[in-house]
Amino acid sequence: MSIRASDDDRQRTVAALERHTGAGRLTLDEFAERARLAHDARTLDDLAAVVQDLPADDAARAEADGPRRDLLLLFAIAAATLIVLGVFIAVTR
Repeated sequence: MSIRASDDDRQRTVAALERHTGAGRLTLDEFAERARLAHDARTLDDLAAVVQDLPADDAARAEADGPRRDLLLLFAIAAATLIVLGVFIAVTR
């Protein structure tokens, strides 16, 4: 029997995916797909499957790099989102 995932578990998994994307291990498309899977996960096993091929120690390294790297990652994700939205709007006109 699998243990049900909490909202905090899902958020931690998405945060790990953000760090891996910032480190260049995931493309933005891969991040988007895995983030969707993480948000839809019902169990901890489902969440583990989302990050099973990524190194587990990345969280400790990201914390050691400090808040500057976190801000750069957030900026990169926000910029990519704006680009995707701009393309979507241009295509749907």
